[in-house]
Amino acid sequence: MTIKPRVRKFRIRRGGSLGSADPTSETSMQDNPPETPEVPESESRAIAPRGDPLPQNAMDAIRQEGLTGRQLRMGRRIAQKHGLAVTSDYDAVLKLRERGIDPFDRAGVLELVISSAKAENGPSNLPQTVPHKSTPLGRVGQHTAMSAEERAREITNIQRDIARRRRRKLALLFMRLAVFVLLPTLLTGYYFFRIATPMYATKTEFVIQQASSGGATGGGLGGLFQGTSMATQQDSITVQSYLASRSAMIRLDEDHGFKAHFSDPKIDPIQRLDADASNEQAFKAYSKNVRVSYDPTEGIVRMEVIASDPDTSQAFSEALVGYAEEQVDQLTSRMRTDQNSSAEQIYQEAEARREDALAELLRIQNELEVLNPEGEISAVMSQIGGLEADKQQKELELATLKSVSEPNQARVNGVEQDIARLDSFITQLRGQLTEKNNDGSTLAAKTTELRLAEENYQFQTGMVQQALSMRESARQEADRQVRYLSMGVEPVAPDEATYPRAFESTLVSLLIFAGIYLMISLTVSILREQVSS
Repeated sequence: MTIKPRVRKFRIRRGGSLGSADPTSETSMQDNPPETPEVPESESRAIAPRGDPLPQNAMDAIRQEGLTGRQLRMGRRIAQKHGLAVTSDYDAVLKLRERGIDPFDRAGVLELVISSAKAENGPSNLPQTVPHKSTPLGRVGQHTAMSAEERAREITNIQRDIARRRRRKLALLFMRLAVFVLLPTLLTGYYFFRIATPMYATKTEFVIQQASSGGATGGGLGGLFQGTSMATQQDSITVQSYLASRSAMIRLDEDHGFKAHFSDPKIDPIQRLDADASNEQAFKAYSKNVRVSYDPTEGIVRMEVIASDPDTSQAFSEALVGYAEEQVDQLTSRMRTDQNSSAEQIYQEAEARREDALAELLRIQNELEVLNPEGEISAVMSQIGGLEADKQQKELELATLKSVSEPNQARVNGVEQDIARLDSFITQLRGQLTEKNNDGSTLAAKTTELRLAEENYQFQTGMVQQALSMRESARQEADRQVRYLSMGVEPVAPDEATYPRAFESTLVSLLIFAGIYLMISLTVSILREQVSS
């Protein structure tokens, strides 16, 4: 038996609706297109209209409309919903329009299907959905005819569900904020306001200066920085490092009982040290309670010492200042000692060499038995010169006597004897200069040796003077290298507790916890989005 479907024509305005549709329902149906109910193949063949083939010109006109893929897929789904047998998307659009159905107005099409089903009051050729009042309007695959009151009730239920979901999300948000932000902040504030032990801070400021020497002037770049903070910057940084080191902590503990003070049961458990705390644990507490900073622009070293009572804080501060002074002295003491000792050693060696040269000179003078050998040699040489002059006179006289035809032989002989005696005296005097003594040395050699000894003595005397000058310069340089600590702010015990700053610390804790929560929330949201996509 073949069932011939009845086709009823309706006049529908494009883009319009047959009845009052709820905007929420229409939007929901557009976002979530209704599922196509499965129609048995036999029924689909039964209700498929039989007629002539599609006119080619109508199909061409539909193709020229420029319909999108989404519109064509919607038309095919609506044609399947109405049980039309189609061969393509364009065929589905054509057959729907032949039946007077706008394939692109889902609200109108639904209203049309519902109205036709109610008007016929008979079994429909399409599969029917089971009415369910609790089903929200526009749910996919379940379309029922509703009255205005039912529509309003469904919309109200949807709005209430959305509001309930929003309230639940806000409640969860406030709960997370309370657990991860407010509760830790309250605990931190309770600790700062109620539990934390009041701590007293003693502040000290000092500078490290260099001794100025009026006689010593630095040359080059050192002279430019003389008298400024740059000249002692390295020393200040070294002192800062020493005060913040373990050695300073150990010395403070040995002298003033640093560990015993911070192990006092009166101090709260967070700030208190264990009774048998190691040096590393004590150094952590030392780093928190002894704060040393250096300002390179002004050359000031600032120190803040924190303790549980003001007197102990002042005592710790004064002890650390004393350690700093000793450290400043040690920085240049070795250099100053080396400079002075080296200059003193050079002077002593030069003085010893001068004494040796003087002893050698005296020994040579004693051997010659002459106070001034040069004077003796000069006297002998002057005598030789006089005799040489007399000899020349006698030789001239002899020549004069022999120039006559008959010279006086007696006078000639007398003059020749005089010349011979002069030669003998000259030879004797010259022999005194070159003859050897008992030790095999001559007067000329002794004179040369004595002259060398005198020159050596004069040279060693000059070296002693130079060493003396160097020793004085080294002493002045060592005095200039002296560093000393000048107090700018004396350590004075406070009369009120400096820490904890309860309000500021609580506010900072709130900001820290809020920042951590925000970062974790953003990270979780990003990861969730990446996983879901």
